[in-house]
Amino acid sequence: QVPLVESGGGLVQAGGSLRLSCAASGRTFSSYAMGWFRQAPGKEREFVAAISWSGGITDYADSVKGRFTVSRDNAKNTVYLRLNSLKPEDTAVYYCTGRAVRSNGSYRGASMYDYWGQGTQVTVSS
Repeated sequence: QVPLVESGGGLVQAGGSLRLSCAASGRTFSSYAMGWFRQAPGKEREFVAAISWSGGITDYADSVKGRFTVSRDNAKNTVYLRLNSLKPEDTAVYYCTGRAVRSNGSYRGASMYDYWGQGTQVTVSS
């Protein structure tokens, strides 16, 4: 088990920024590929961003590319998601997720991840 705890969500005006953090426990965090997903009310959970265990490979959904940045600090067992130029349609619960890996890749499919955080609410007002 790799408990994941997200933080950093909140209410922000359109055009504003937030930084989400996801803290993981355990000594094997550096061998986990990590991802961020979100779920808006009445919608399915969708992929937002992913990062390989090394941090050298990142991937983004088209809807957030150029506005969001995923990064990680393996020494702190933490993955981050920087949200810039926020839009009302970014309003959702954001989830951090992790997958134990042996290769240096990133993953888009929710079913490919083993561990999930409880989520943090991001609300963007117009």
